Amino acid sequence: MPVNDVLQMPLQFLKGVGPRKAADLKKAGLHTVEDLLFRFPRRYEDRSRMQTILSLRPGMTAAISGKVLNAGLAHTRRPGFKLFSALVQDESGQIQAVWPNQAFLKDVIKSQQRIVLFGKVEIWGSRGLQITDPEFEIVRDGDQGSGSGERGEEQLHTGRIAPVYERTGSVTTNMQRRFVWQALQQLAPGGAEGPPDASFDPVPEDILARQRWPTRKTALWQTHFPSSDASVDQLNAFATAAQRRLVFEDFFVFQTGLALRRHENAQVTKGLVCRVDDRIRQCARAVLPFKLTGGQRDALAEIVADMQKACPMQRLLQGDVGAGKTIVALLAAVVAMENGCQVAFMAPTEILTEQHYRTIVQALMGKPYRVALLSGRVTAATRRDLLPAIERGDINLVVGTQALIQQHVKFKSLALVVIDEQHRFGVVQRGTLAVKGANPDVLVMTATPIPRTLALTECGDMDVSVIRGLPPGRQPVRTLVRADSRRDEAFAMMRQEVARGRQVYVIYPLVEESEKVDLKAATAMSEQIARVFPEFSVALLHGRMKGDEKAAVMQRFASGRLNILVSTTVVEVGVDVPNATLMVVEHAERFGLSQLHQLRGRIGRGRHASTCVLLYQAPWSDDARERLRAMSDTSDGFVIAERDLQLRGPGDFFGTRQSGVPTLRAGDLMRDGDLLERAFEEARARVEAGTLSAPQLAYVRAVWQRQFGLITVG
Repeated sequence: MPVNDVLQMPLQFLKGVGPRKAADLKKAGLHTVEDLLFRFPRRYEDRSRMQTILSLRPGMTAAISGKVLNAGLAHTRRPGFKLFSALVQDESGQIQAVWPNQAFLKDVIKSQQRIVLFGKVEIWGSRGLQITDPEFEIVRDGDQGSGSGERGEEQLHTGRIAPVYERTGSVTTNMQRRFVWQALQQLAPGGAEGPPDASFDPVPEDILARQRWPTRKTALWQTHFPSSDASVDQLNAFATAAQRRLVFEDFFVFQTGLALRRHENAQVTKGLVCRVDDRIRQCARAVLPFKLTGGQRDALAEIVADMQKACPMQRLLQGDVGAGKTIVALLAAVVAMENGCQVAFMAPTEILTEQHYRTIVQALMGKPYRVALLSGRVTAATRRDLLPAIERGDINLVVGTQALIQQHVKFKSLALVVIDEQHRFGVVQRGTLAVKGANPDVLVMTATPIPRTLALTECGDMDVSVIRGLPPGRQPVRTLVRADSRRDEAFAMMRQEVARGRQVYVIYPLVEESEKVDLKAATAMSEQIARVFPEFSVALLHGRMKGDEKAAVMQRFASGRLNILVSTTVVEVGVDVPNATLMVVEHAERFGLSQLHQLRGRIGRGRHASTCVLLYQAPWSDDARERLRAMSDTSDGFVIAERDLQLRGPGDFFGTRQSGVPTLRAGDLMRDGDLLERAFEEARARVEAGTLSAPQLAYVRAVWQRQFGLITVG
């Protein structure tokens, strides 16, 4: 069977797997032999260096080899509890090995067998030492125990450097070791020591030669069953040549897919191309409420240059909270509208959508553009009038929630799509809005700065513009970390700020798993603050309130009629109240770092100095301590993002994973950032030069279709 056919063989048909275990493996995302071989060990244990029984000491984890003198089930006083034990002897002495609740071993381990054990040595009452629940291997006649792994099925579990896999359902690490062995045996006769492997390799030969990396099959053998002279420390750091070659392959295949998407997007012609002249530039200047920063000017120049190209723009605009992304997007919208085109502006929540609408209407006041709001709160009567107007092209700019992507919303001349807080929308939602025009330009924005390594995976098919720094007049927010026992200090600061005519946020966590309890606690907090400050106006805002109620509370706060707003994280994104200068975050230890930074971004939006107080309750975890320390150390969102990635890892960087976000098989963005950068450059260069072979391109497309679901290439 050709190697590629073996790799794509369903695991059910691999020797020893069967339907039941295949179902367990499938739950872990393992469908084919290739999936199994690219699920690498969590760690490696050196079980090759045998120790004598006489040298064993309590607490050691050791490998021994000997003969079974006797074996059987031992009687215990606990009903239903069975203990299998075996007395093992080597030339230095004897030791008892015990396996709790594994009665089936009576049919496996027999007297007079040669056996290798690996496990933890413990004191067994007054009887001396025992090895508890060890991994074992029966040594049969002809087994040499060399541990080389490639010459035949010798000792897989002991007597070698053994790979340790994460358990999957009923599939233990020992079972996976056997399954991986069986799979590797089928790749080609002779194993890694056999004839040269001329089978397909997705990594170009010149890269392998330059890096002195092994072929794919050899790398898989050396990664799963390393030779006895390999460094266990290097293996556990995933730093061997074989491991790094497989990580690079993972990144290279993914980055090639992104490069293909980018290349193919460049071949698409959009229906509406904008032009820019002095008249349009003057119209844009007339909208400006202030002078742009250097970062804003550079980002706008890149966006407008894309809008004048024949191919559709795919650009991510990154900027810290308060960096001024919205005005840049609005100026791009003015360029589109001055070209007689329509613009769609989508945001994830009604609060943020309505705020964008108010900001845009105010900025465009007196200008000849018609702006409309389309959200769940728009009445049926308004919607009946609005939808035909959008379809006729009478509305120049539509601001909306996900209501914009509904089938009955049609545009006449949609040229620019702006999507705020892009990570909150799934791939399908973004794509559905984009297809409402003739390949319109797409600008996505995020106030959650994305570390470069993560950006290369999340947004590798897009161009990226970054706005660093804050607009004139903005001040960094001072952040204080205080124990809950010092709450009186926070209350004193609240009284002081309100006395100065400022306003205050009090943020309470709302965790989905305990939402009812948290909401009750937030309500109680609101009532307590109202009692502590009877002379101030206090209100509660949370996500379960009706839209009209939420809007009314936010309007009171935005207009200054409300002194203290007790809120859940519904205010996390985009809410802009320049007069709010103090934020007190309750149970700050329960929030993620990125979320804390987003919350803090709700203050410091005016010319007044602002302070964020993070109250924590002890005991708090080491991770929580690191998060709050990071918050007090810096207000730079890009630094915060890197620290967040280090603490949480890429798997949950955005808190909730969006639909269709890729999951890499081997690569670790923190550990393997250098390989990701290299794969990014190599993939782009080779796609642009057209030097990848047809089988390599076909493999990339197949992997994208299988592995990344909704995301497609070509």
